[in-house]
Amino acid sequence: MEVSFIKSAFAESHYPPPDRPEVAFAGRSNVGKSSLINTLVHRKGLAKTSATPGRTQSLNFFSVADRFYLVDLPGYGYAVASREAKKSWQRMIDIYLSHRDNLKAVVVILDIRRDPSKGDVELIQWLKEYQRRVILVLTKSDKLSRHQVISRAQSIGEELKSISEDLPTVFSAKTRQGREEIWGKIIQAAEIEGLPVHTL
Repeated sequence: MEVSFIKSAFAESHYPPPDRPEVAFAGRSNVGKSSLINTLVHRKGLAKTSATPGRTQSLNFFSVADRFYLVDLPGYGYAVASREAKKSWQRMIDIYLSHRDNLKAVVVILDIRRDPSKGDVELIQWLKEYQRRVILVLTKSDKLSRHQVISRAQSIGEELKSISEDLPTVFSAKTRQGREEIWGKIIQAAEIEGLPVHTL
């Protein structure tokens, strides 16, 4: 699978042309967003991971098979940054999510070990208001037992069912659990034909 970094954007004028479907990734700064993206595309260092939460400060666009874009959004929550910087990131994300016509879905990433935060719930509600499709992913499943994973997934799904129609997909970057299911949802949401999951 051909995957390439296209560009980083800080404003609408920096976005690549809206000439193909787009799927964005959003989540708290410590939730494993970059690891999820890297696992999906079989590239260790495509999306930059860091021990310091909040290092992603721009919208990063990646081209997949010259057919669609994946977009890594700045994390929220634990980011080590000034209040003004965080406000700037929020404005940037709000403009992107509300104005980008070719955006087909947003992958909202949650840590399966944690209850959804106020920020998580507000993001999902905001996306629902703007009629953006939500794909829920619960990361770090390898940190729990199989029984705990089932229990936590059911609990989180129940808590969010009033604001999201999507049932959470359990994922682990370590075991790759959930990878094909997530790709299936992305392909369906982006309406990409002729791109079987097993080739990705």
